[in-house]
Amino acid sequence: MAGHETHYILPRPTFDKPVKLLIVVSPYYKDIADNMVAGAVAEIEAVGGTYEVVEVPGALEIPTAIGISDRSSNFDGYVALGCVIRGETTHYDTVCNDSSRAIQLLGLQGLCIGNGILTVENRKQAEVRADPDDQNKGGGAAAAALHLVALARKWGAQTKGVGFKPSSDSYRLA
Repeated sequence: MAGHETHYILPRPTFDKPVKLLIVVSPYYKDIADNMVAGAVAEIEAVGGTYEVVEVPGALEIPTAIGISDRSSNFDGYVALGCVIRGETTHYDTVCNDSSRAIQLLGLQGLCIGNGILTVENRKQAEVRADPDDQNKGGGAAAAALHLVALARKWGAQTKGVGFKPSSDSYRLA
């Protein structure tokens, strides 16, 4: 069972200047969402960061809210939190695939997003994954966003040795 495997967790990143994240959560399953937010908040606060929380109706609206925020606010990164539990129809597949794909596309555009949208078979799986004292997937999503912010700041601050350097020799066209 995946819950009993051990895996490596990166050390928390450190920041020279404060980091501000937006937690976008779908509270469709309120108790699960609340646990995930608690885990995310603890991880953000552990690095001295600040955050805001916004709620949206469902997992499909999470990437849209992140896109809107990116165009009109000043967050360093985003934490996407929600839960999709398999039901009797293929709607589960659509919600899982489309929300994940949209978040990935936003990330490829340069946004620092930790994807914590749970996609599970049943409520018990969701409860274990959301619990801050168990699998803490909310905290893991916040950690992912924080690591991406740290990388963006590291690479964004590099100004030496990047790109082409002009030659000191003059060239003349004949």
